[in-house]
Amino acid sequence: MTTSTHSLALSNNALAAAIANPGALGTIEAYISAVHRLPMLTQEQEVELGKKVRDDTDLDAARQLILSHLRLVVSISRQYLGYGLAHADLIQEGNVGLMKAVKRFDPDRGVRLVSFAVHWIKAEIHEYVVRNWRMVKVATTKAQRKLFFNLRRMRPDGQTLDREQISEIASELNVRPEDVSEMEVRMSGHEMALESPQDDEDTYSPISYLSDDAQEPTSVLERRAVDTLHGSGLEDALELLDPRSRRIVQARWLQDEGGATLHDLAAEFGVSAERIRQIEAAAFKKMRQALAA
Repeated sequence: MTTSTHSLALSNNALAAAIANPGALGTIEAYISAVHRLPMLTQEQEVELGKKVRDDTDLDAARQLILSHLRLVVSISRQYLGYGLAHADLIQEGNVGLMKAVKRFDPDRGVRLVSFAVHWIKAEIHEYVVRNWRMVKVATTKAQRKLFFNLRRMRPDGQTLDREQISEIASELNVRPEDVSEMEVRMSGHEMALESPQDDEDTYSPISYLSDDAQEPTSVLERRAVDTLHGSGLEDALELLDPRSRRIVQARWLQDEGGATLHDLAAEFGVSAERIRQIEAAAFKKMRQALAA
């Protein structure tokens, strides 16, 4: 083992433990400072350690490769600070990507680990940003995620895009203008607390108008009463009528299609249309009294 590799292997144990938790050293600044004090590996050292990881699953070699590239994660994570997420959390996710890269690294390909790891680090950070930037996901497919990150970078000072700008961005990203417009709307949405953070009677929070009143006890009782009136209650009220009155009410109002007219019933019973109207009015009065009881 060379002197540089040996010094890396004997590096601060606290920093090694902090790979999964950048805040373990006290502050994120202390972590970043410690990361930048770690020596870099030469290509020969990297190949040697990479073969040990690949061929022998040497965990100490993997640790050395990871520690020597932690500064890369710090550098990449800075590019995503504008999303309002904690820097330590971004670094932590990036470190996960770095570990995956080390596990899959093939030293015989002649490619430095730093070039190979960039993809894995960014992929983990992208996933974390999309998962946590909004309570409701703004991008669920690979194409939407690509559009999400590019659009945020290309929007001038976060301003609303006009039609010409949307067309230019769509052409540059090879997507439809409708896709750009839809993603802009998603990104422009703001989250809102369901309940007011303060106990203020004057504050009108979403919980006030988004609540479901369908299961409220009074509403349930009212629906049951209406169902009763439309069902058994109506049948009972009709039973109280004499046959002629029941026939008039049913023919006029309880037919699926085209109820009978006053003149139709007048001809059927051999009386005037006015008499049919009077019988109907008396029947309704009697039924209302029965339903109200």
